[in-house]
Formats: sequence, structure tokens, C-alpha cells
Amino acid sequence: MPTEPLISADTRAFLETTARAVLNTCGFAPGAACGSGINTLGFRAITPGGYPAVWIQDFTMNFSSGLLDREVGMNHLRLILEKQNGDEAKDLGSGVIVPPHAIADHINLNGEPVFFPGTYDPVAHQDGAWGFRPPTNNYYDVIWLAHMLATNGDALALLQEPVNGKTVYERLHLAFGVPEIETATQLAHTTAERRAVGFIFCDSIYMTGSLLLASLLRHRAAGHLASFAVILGHAKEAEAYTALAAQIAQHVLPVFGSEARSGGWLKAATGVSGQPDVWGSIYAIYRGIVQGKARDQLLRTIVQALNKDGEIEFQGALRHVPVSLSASATSAWERTATPGNRYQNGAYWHTPIGWLLTILKDDYPDHARAIRDRWLAHLKVEQGRVWECIGWGGEANQNSGFAPSITLPLGVLRRWGAQGP
Repeated sequence: MPTEPLISADTRAFLETTARAVLNTCGFAPGAACGSGINTLGFRAITPGGYPAVWIQDFTMNFSSGLLDREVGMNHLRLILEKQNGDEAKDLGSGVIVPPHAIADHINLNGEPVFFPGTYDPVAHQDGAWGFRPPTNNYYDVIWLAHMLATNGDALALLQEPVNGKTVYERLHLAFGVPEIETATQLAHTTAERRAVGFIFCDSIYMTGSLLLASLLRHRAAGHLASFAVILGHAKEAEAYTALAAQIAQHVLPVFGSEARSGGWLKAATGVSGQPDVWGSIYAIYRGIVQGKARDQLLRTIVQALNKDGEIEFQGALRHVPVSLSASATSAWERTATPGNRYQNGAYWHTPIGWLLTILKDDYPDHARAIRDRWLAHLKVEQGRVWECIGWGGEANQNSGFAPSITLPLGVLRRWGAQGP
């Protein structure tokens, strides 16, 4: 008897319909009002939903769904690279620096680039509360966006297209070199004095040391840049990026999986807030970076947590840190200003469910089906509302029109059978 597919044609159609509906609420035509601002960008701008700006990681996740056309993607890629910082650093005061060639965190609909979370003011330093350097993930996400566009179009023309005096490839190459790293491992790294957010869905969490999710995104970006270099005939650069990706991969498990206190999980950071990282552990398997016996053991750890009601999963959404391995009785993380069991500090998010279903579907199909069913039941009950995060009797529910909660999972599911981003 044929096995029922985990995601049937009807289910995919339902997810696509839901995603299209929420994306429609996130788009703003030229001249349209969004929040207190007006879209003066000259094209239809796609926001995450609930936030009146173009956010680099969120747009890239939305584009990964396959529901936005190429012109929309190119408009946003050009915008992001046009707003890339120039050859000189910008000093915003209080030790907050925008380095040369930095990528903005988000871009206001009047075209102003904002390099740090927590504000729409392009020159606000916020005393380093959201970092002293711009978030790391955005450098790697604009490379992912370019890779998706190159894969489905004239890659050579795209990479050679000029943007403010530099080609797209030159700008991406420069962007990749901006975030601080640990040289011996090539892992993304940050310090208290020069702290940068590693991953935007943890931007309210204070972390130091080597950063797991940012390092996994760096590994992905190195592979994308290697493929670009091949297209352009830059053999030595392609070899260098490929070797760099291999160096990252070989250090992920020794660096982030080395402490018994992590309970079998990979930890989020090696310094402050080095809690067990649910999202990062899942993504490391999804990306194929943790393999063999280590993969099987890490996957068993994930499944054991799924067997405990609410430990990491609720209605198909995932917590950042297992409940039983929280830093304290009041906070999932060692250091954050976010209240416990709210937002990034203990609420549940649907954003990573596609990664989870992917790593479960072959080894633990019953778990995959059960999580799928809870996710679909949640979406149907919500009748078009797509929450940024949920949980705790509804008290953690926030932002009911947040597109990445469904566009990123949909993008992953659409690419089953191939290595996804």
C-alpha cells in the first residue's frame, strides 16, 4: 500500500493559500502608508508583517516561499545592496559602529537604512542595547537571496550587475568579510565590547562567544559564494570559500556540543547565554553539518524532548530552549530583558517547523505526522491569522500577520528532495 505523503497536494495548496493571504497584507505599493511612513522606494515593498520596514532576513525568508516573483526579489536585492555602508565606518556614539560594507538590519520605507534592531532611527546608538556592531545574519541572508535569484535566472548577469560602483558579487564578497569570526575555527564570534546579534530571531537575547546559528548561516553563505565564484571563473576564490565552509563544519560539533550541561543539545553560544539551542540543533542536522552517530544521537535528543508535552513544541511551534533546561525558573536564557515565556524568551514559533519536519520525516515519520497535524489544526483554528509566536494560554501570542512563520516553512517543504538553504 502506498505511504501517504507527509505533505499532500491539498495540504500544500492550503499552506500556499494561507501564505499568499498573509503576504498580501505585508506588501505596500509605492505611495502607500505603512505605519506612520509612506513607501517612497518606487516599488512594492514587502515587510514581515507588523513591522513597517523591509527587514533583510524576513524578506529573504518570504522570498524563499516561491510565492514572490523575480522582479520583487531583484528590487529588494538592489535596495539592500544600494543601502550597504560605504568604504568608511560610521561612528554612532557610545562605541556603536557601523563597519565599512555593513548590511542594514532593516530599511525604512523612505529608504533610510537602519543597521541595528530595536529602532527605526538610522542614527540611534541605543547605548549598545541591541549590539555595538550590526547583526551578523543579515550579511549571510542577502547572499542567500542573491543565490535564490541566481539559481532561477541569468546568474552571470546578476553577479556582474553594477550597484553604486561595485558589482553584486563584489558587494556580497565584501559583506561576507564584515562580521567578526574566531580565526582558528571560522565560526561567527562576538565579544561584550563589540557585541553583534548573531541571529535576528534571538536579537533580544544577550550572547557572547562563538554563535551557533550565525555560524551555520556563515557555512551556508560560504557555499553560495563558492558557487558564485565558479560561475565567474574565479577558481581560487571558489576553492577558498569551499575550504572555509569545510572548516566551519568540522568545528560545529566540538565547539557547540562539548558540554554535558547542554543535555545532548548543541548550545547557542560559548559565552553568555550558552543554553541548549533547539533551533540551532535542528538546523545543524537539516544542513547536514552534524552527521553519522552524532546526528543520530542529536536527533534522538530532539525526539525525546518532543515526547514531553510542551518541552520544546506546542501546536507545531518550537521554543528556543527546552523548558527543563532553561537558565532559571524565570528565564529560558541567561541574559535578556525579555520577560520569561514571552517572545524569544520562551514563546513558541512556527518559523523553524519546516526544518523539523524535514529531519523527522524519514527517521521518525510518526512524530513528523503528529507535529504536522498539530500545525495544520492550529492554522485552521486561527482562520488566516499567522502569529509571530504563541503559547502560554495565548498570553505569548504576538503579531497575528507575521509572514515568515509560514513562508519559511513553506519554502522548505517546496524544496524537499533537494538540499535546502
